[in-house]
Amino acid sequence: MIDKLISTSRVTEVNDVATRSSGAFGESGVTDPYLTTTFGSLDAANLTLSLAIKRSKAESVLEEKDEVRDNKVRALYYLLNGFLYHPAQEIKDAARQLMDLFDNYGLAIVGESYTTESSLIDSLLLDLAKPKYAQAIAALSGCADLIAQLQTAEDDFEKARIAYETEKAKEGMVNNATIVKKEVLNLLNDKIVVYLRGMEQANPAIYGVFVATVAQIIADTNEQVKKRQQKPDVEKPD
Repeated sequence: MIDKLISTSRVTEVNDVATRSSGAFGESGVTDPYLTTTFGSLDAANLTLSLAIKRSKAESVLEEKDEVRDNKVRALYYLLNGFLYHPAQEIKDAARQLMDLFDNYGLAIVGESYTTESSLIDSLLLDLAKPKYAQAIAALSGCADLIAQLQTAEDDFEKARIAYETEKAKEGMVNNATIVKKEVLNLLNDKIVVYLRGMEQANPAIYGVFVATVAQIIADTNEQVKKRQQKPDVEKPD
């Protein structure tokens, strides 16, 4: 008996099972108008799921890159703030000059929208590159390195943002991966698996090998899901 794919499978697992099952149908040599039509619908939905997954991954990377640049902004602030209490007056003066500049932007920039934060960080970096701040930056150990790291973090964020926007444009207005996953599951479980159960009994000579192949594909993934659910700290499926 071919089982249905467990509904708590991850979106990537559903995507993989649908892809492999469709591939198995293409190689099976089975001629069946219903399956041809239904697998056509599955392929279309699964392509949408693939695009949604790619966008989700790109968005996750974007969030990670944003957190990195936020941390660099915070690090620069705390470095300058700490040097304000340095016993050497020349160090204090250098820190005060740079802190006065930083205060024009404020630590609150890390809470701004992506676009606003990028604009403010770019502006801060341009100000810090001005010759009048070079001596103060050189006087504070680690300051130049942090500024360089902030520039790198901002550049990395912008690259990740372009990648995200590219995937979003490819995808258009498609629903998120979790919603599309339900459509793929419905086609796979309620249309294809249910139909194959009947065909396996009605005509095993024609459908037997193909049904066994799809059953194995689903069984392998279901086993992974069950093992994951048995762990004390179960990860969310999506």
